[in-house]
Amino acid sequence: MTTRQTLRVAPYALGLLLAAAATVPAEAASLPAVHPRAETPALYDDEAGGNANADDPAIWRNAAAPGRSLVVATAKEGGLRVYDLDAREVQSIPAPPGPGEDDAPGRFNNVDLVHGMRLSGGRADLAVVSDRGNDRLRIYRIDRDRPGGPLTDVTDPAARPVFSADQAEINDQHTVYGLATWTDQATGRSYALVSRRNETRIALLELVPGAAGTVGYRTVRTLDLPSSFRLPDGTSWTPCGEPGERPQVEGMVVDPADGTLYAGQEDVGIWRLPADLTGRPELLDTVREYGVPGTYDEETEECTPGADPGFGGDHLSADVEGLTLLTESDGDGYLLASSQGDDTFVAYDRERDEDNEYEAGFRVAAASDTLDGSEACDGAAALNAPLGSRYPDGLLVVQDGEETPADGDRESTGFKFVDLGDVMDAVDD
Repeated sequence: MTTRQTLRVAPYALGLLLAAAATVPAEAASLPAVHPRAETPALYDDEAGGNANADDPAIWRNAAAPGRSLVVATAKEGGLRVYDLDAREVQSIPAPPGPGEDDAPGRFNNVDLVHGMRLSGGRADLAVVSDRGNDRLRIYRIDRDRPGGPLTDVTDPAARPVFSADQAEINDQHTVYGLATWTDQATGRSYALVSRRNETRIALLELVPGAAGTVGYRTVRTLDLPSSFRLPDGTSWTPCGEPGERPQVEGMVVDPADGTLYAGQEDVGIWRLPADLTGRPELLDTVREYGVPGTYDEETEECTPGADPGFGGDHLSADVEGLTLLTESDGDGYLLASSQGDDTFVAYDRERDEDNEYEAGFRVAAASDTLDGSEACDGAAALNAPLGSRYPDGLLVVQDGEETPADGDRESTGFKFVDLGDVMDAVDD
């Protein structure tokens, strides 16, 4: 049975975003820099490049041979890309087309992993993907040495749209967007938490094994985050956006230790709440632009910001994007967030007992003239485990929204591979 909760808006004294309002604070340039060890081949968001646009990565560790681990990453209309630890492409999977010529095509937005799920043919590791174009989840089994490539589509053919009632609604693209997986340690059941594009809704979907090794899903419940906020001065604020669009969530991650979901509402900040979508969400931090009024201009399709009332946070510049956990064996670690507006990353204490307090910030900067850093980062993934001789201290993979050097006027994106030991040194200083 599907249930739904709607969160009532309460006063908050923290901070949020507004599209065109961001100004890069001077302190961003003074943050410590880490440098990538490798980068994936550039993806091009044009017809010649297959409309490929890098977005979100996940790191799969090969327990039998850690040096042969993989990075699975979304490329929107370009589908999925799979890379080895040298950032070389080993598999490309196209996004499925829409059912009709005039229907929205498949568009792979976010990806996360499930480990050891029991299927009809035995346990398997899975890559779970949000297909924004078709409003569905796509599920892939991971077999490192399978002929033809390590990923095999095992999505139940009967899988239904997550949010949309029909194809007309799917074509409006208020569809699945952000995604994080969670395996409940108490029950062993695995779930995907997915957000809805241009809406504040998050849905909890249970992953359900099907016949012949397929995997489907069913909706357990949904929850709506606020779309407007009461400010400390008593006024009400709604983030500026196109008419009919609410402040959406994309970056999400679940801490497996206690089942806490961290969700990045792009124009607002980071929420924490139970992964089963019960209980009351709390704002952990807000973007600097929180509370800034704005007026949408239909001609420019941009928001013109008003005066900043000074209610925003100190560490994030909108949009708040990719969230990932940097876990440590003693239970410590960090929640990492991409502060897209100033090209930095923010580290919060993983422990809720410490109220997820701010710890540090850093940048992923250019390593050389030919190996640039990460700008306008969407997605990120960290794995604190040895990955062979290449990354003995673990790996951080971040999306680069402005791949350079550019190829003429073509929009290019990619992913950067960063030694996690370098990140730990920067955060722990």
